Amino acid sequence: MDDAAVLKRRGYIMGINLGEGSYAKVKSAYSERLKFNVAVKIIDRKKAPTDFLEKFLPREIEILAMLNHRSIIKTYEIFETSDGKVYIVMELGVQGDLLEFIKTRGALQEDDARKKFHQLSSAVKYCHDLDVVHRDLKCENLLLDKDFNIKLSDFGFSKRCLRDDSGRLTLSKTFCGSAAYAAPEVLQGIPYQPKVYDIWSLGVILYIMVCGSMPYDDSNIKKMLRIQKEHRVNFPRSKHLTGECKDLIYRMLQPDVTRRLHIDEILSHCWVQPKARGLSSAAINKEGESSRAAEPPWASEPSSDKKSTTKLEPREEAQPEPRAEPSPEEEAAMVQVSQQSEAVGLPGEQPSKTEEGAPPQPSETQA
Repeated sequence: MDDAAVLKRRGYIMGINLGEGSYAKVKSAYSERLKFNVAVKIIDRKKAPTDFLEKFLPREIEILAMLNHRSIIKTYEIFETSDGKVYIVMELGVQGDLLEFIKTRGALQEDDARKKFHQLSSAVKYCHDLDVVHRDLKCENLLLDKDFNIKLSDFGFSKRCLRDDSGRLTLSKTFCGSAAYAAPEVLQGIPYQPKVYDIWSLGVILYIMVCGSMPYDDSNIKKMLRIQKEHRVNFPRSKHLTGECKDLIYRMLQPDVTRRLHIDEILSHCWVQPKARGLSSAAINKEGESSRAAEPPWASEPSSDKKSTTKLEPREEAQPEPRAEPSPEEEAAMVQVSQQSEAVGLPGEQPSKTEEGAPPQPSETQA
């Protein structure tokens, strides 16, 4: 029985193809019971790799069944047929994904970015409070409903965190996700704290929201990793971002995992909280990681009105101090994550030089 016939028997009228991979595809369908359109993810067990069938698919199904949050794509039904096909019926993101939205319309204004980022952060907090980690947070996995609200989707790399005898979360060793959104510890092949990994990805997403470009150029993973480990974040001057917004991004893109923000700290940050906005940069310096710096620790690139927000070309960066070459293990992990990454469709934005006093202070540099 073909997919259309299977879905028809379950009360769904199959529509157009929304996406297709080697062993899974996503179709739109009209639900006769719900009276609106849905998305149906169809997985063919006969074509799927063993690792996916034994590890990732069971995790995804278990987690989807337990999630219920207004900013997470709803799962209406999961069923399987005798010929080995799994059907996951989900809420449809009728306005597409955030990446396409930004590529079409350019960077978001801070007020719009704040609303969407708060929705996303609330969804991530909900997951983290359940000890669920996403591990593949990226703009392509943020769908938009009819009112352009964020809906977190695709829990294919998600898992429930385990705890040791003392109650502490155990480290993860599976290196998954897209290189452009991956934290330095993942790129290096270091066992990582998955909740802290999610925070780095949130920082990349917020940067893309307000800048319309990638914070790092992932065409050279080794070079990108070196810049990340130096805690260098460069913002386009043309976007006129507030100090509070830059501060939040800078503190999420913190290479030192012991100093990276937690999800509760993100939600309580002055940029995210409407009542707390308008604090002076001095107040940020007092509370933030740049307390010993005379200038903010991030860099701004030279303004260029001739560049399109989504067609910016990567530019040569300031030369960092010499760094030790990565070990063979780190090289292997970089290649692995790079191979798993997908084309993100937005260019990196690396300035030709940084502002005077803009690089992080020695105490901020992560070797």
